[in-house]
Amino acid sequence: MIKNIDANIKGYVHTLETFGLVDGPGVRFVVFLSGCRMRCKFCHNPDTWSIAGKEWTAGDLFRHVRKYKSYWKNNGGITVSGGEPLLQMDFVTEFFSIAKAENIHTTLDTAGEPFRRDPEYLRRFNRLMSVTDLIMLDLKEMNPILHKELTGVDNSNILDMAEYLSDNGKKLWIRHVLVPGLTDDEADLTEMHKFISGLKTVEKVEVLPYHTLGIAKWKDLNIPYPLEGVPVPTDEQIERANILLHTNEY
Repeated sequence: MIKNIDANIKGYVHTLETFGLVDGPGVRFVVFLSGCRMRCKFCHNPDTWSIAGKEWTAGDLFRHVRKYKSYWKNNGGITVSGGEPLLQMDFVTEFFSIAKAENIHTTLDTAGEPFRRDPEYLRRFNRLMSVTDLIMLDLKEMNPILHKELTGVDNSNILDMAEYLSDNGKKLWIRHVLVPGLTDDEADLTEMHKFISGLKTVEKVEVLPYHTLGIAKWKDLNIPYPLEGVPVPTDEQIERANILLHTNEY
């Protein structure tokens, strides 16, 4: 457990969700942080890309979140998502430290883009991991060229983070957004299954069907939507992806 918690460290929060049901085990209070360097073509929250948001201290945020503890019962807790929460890693560390002092389950929902192996980054990352019970990791695409076309960034450090977490015994849930014509190629899904199968701590793999609910946000921000006309996946496509990613249980 981390000592000397800095409850006054500040972070930028985009939105809060008091009753999340799909962001980790049980009922979750979900904190969506501001800021993301990825530019995923299918992003449904482009309004989280900017670091601008309401400023909270870790202590004030926890005191607000704790008001809803009765919702969580014994199998829920707190999830920090984004945006990309690893861009505000020190803030999340202190926030989670306060939560763990009260035995509250903590989940980090991340795409892993900021992860690096340099010693100073790993020191800070390991501090966060010491107060994180579960990592929900988005794997967008295995092919590095396609990944960069889809998100604007390479995926080598993201895959490296998955392996680092596995090697260090951290529980993982893997998520994959299924976009027809972009992230549903059978060969790529087979490669993703092979990669996930090599990880030792994966507890769950989820296929998240692409949806178009975020298009209005792109328009509000005057950003051209890059997937105009791309359909949502059919039930058959979703089932096929699930079969490919769940050929064997992990």
